[in-house]
Amino acid sequence: MEKHHLLLSVLLGILCSVLFVHSYALEPLNNSPEGYWKIVDGTTGKPKSIVKIWKTTDQELTGKVIKVFAKKNNLQRCTACKGNQYNQPILGMTILSGLKSKRHQWDNGKILDPDNGKTYSCALRIIERGNKLLVRNYFGLPYFGRAETWERVDLLSG
Repeated sequence: MEKHHLLLSVLLGILCSVLFVHSYALEPLNNSPEGYWKIVDGTTGKPKSIVKIWKTTDQELTGKVIKVFAKKNNLQRCTACKGNQYNQPILGMTILSGLKSKRHQWDNGKILDPDNGKTYSCALRIIERGNKLLVRNYFGLPYFGRAETWERVDLLSG
C-alpha cells in the first residue's frame, strides 16, 4: 500500500511540474518596447523616472518622461542640457527618438541623458519575457557604450 502512495505522489509531482512548465511557456511574451518603463539609478538603486515609449506614424520609437521621482534640492530641470532644452522641465521631455526595428532589437536612435545633457546613439532590446528593456547608449560603435536595464511598469496596478 505504501508503494502505491509513493508512486501516486511521484506521478502527482510530475503532473504538477508539467502543468507549471506548460503554463509558464504559455505566459504571454511581450516583445514590444511600447509601454511604460521605470529607470532606476545604477548607483543608488532608487527609481529616477518613468518613460512612456510608443511608435510614431513612421514606425519609429519615441520616449517621453512622464514621471520624475523626487530629488533633494533639484527643481527637476535639465540644467546640463544645451540649446532649447536648457533649463526645461525633465517631466514631459522627449529623451528617446528615431529608434527603428531591426530583427530582435531597435536601433539607430538617439537618447538624451538629462543628468549630463548629452545625447547618445542608442539601441534597445526586450529581455526577460518582455519585463525588462536593455538600453545601450554609446558614441560611435555600440560596443563602446554602456547598458542599463529598465523595468516594465503597469501604471494601472498602482
